[in-house]
Amino acid sequence: MLLTVVADYGTGDLAFAEVRQRFALLLPEADVSAIPVPPFDTVSAGFCVAQLAFGEGPADRVVYANVAPRQDEDEPREDNAGERLVAARLESGVLVVGVAAGASLSFLAAEGVPLRAVNVADAGSQFRSRDVFPAAVAGLVRGDDSLLGDPVTVAAPPQRAVVYTDGYGNLKTSWYDAPAEAGTKVRVRIGNAEAEAMVSDGVFTVPAGTISFAPGSSGWPSGTGQRACYELFARGGNAAEIFGYPPSGAPVEVLR
Repeated sequence: MLLTVVADYGTGDLAFAEVRQRFALLLPEADVSAIPVPPFDTVSAGFCVAQLAFGEGPADRVVYANVAPRQDEDEPREDNAGERLVAARLESGVLVVGVAAGASLSFLAAEGVPLRAVNVADAGSQFRSRDVFPAAVAGLVRGDDSLLGDPVTVAAPPQRAVVYTDGYGNLKTSWYDAPAEAGTKVRVRIGNAEAEAMVSDGVFTVPAGTISFAPGSSGWPSGTGQRACYELFARGGNAAEIFGYPPSGAPVEVLR
């Protein structure tokens, strides 16, 4: 069984090792891997969750997401309480369990995946993803659906925005359709940065030194077919650097 942890602990952080050890105790058959996202970045987490959950892979895999900025309330929190744990079982058999914070589960919900609360404490430790939540994940893996509670609704994911920056500096976005015909040059604005890009049908179908705006390697099946995420790709360069390293959630404007 493949269990992927999507969290904002930091690359190589001790927290990933501690969570992995806890799952080794509770689910010794699981092959646990870790995907880091920036601190409190629920948009990147939500994108990663959807990409992994909807992508091809073994039906018994689990995606466990924990990015919990505890920003759902401004008042002081007792006993390290935070956002609730939520779960979803996809028709494919994939199990997703994650904290319902920001956009962490929004991309799933936008595709019509039902979300349900998990009957587990939302407090009791600063490090809930190690101390509190793994036992519930293990119970759900074992088929204990008594842990599932009421339906949960979450906010919609950001539209036409940066949703993830990969290791090459490619900016994956929630643009799912071409803003103009292939071969058209447009101005793209993200925050205070602006640059010229060429709309294309493939990231490498532009000359070196050009930024392409094209469907990239990410996306998933949708009710209307395959949803392809357009991305900004600087051939021979770094799109994230060109646009000032925008955070996930930053609107992407395409100007003719």
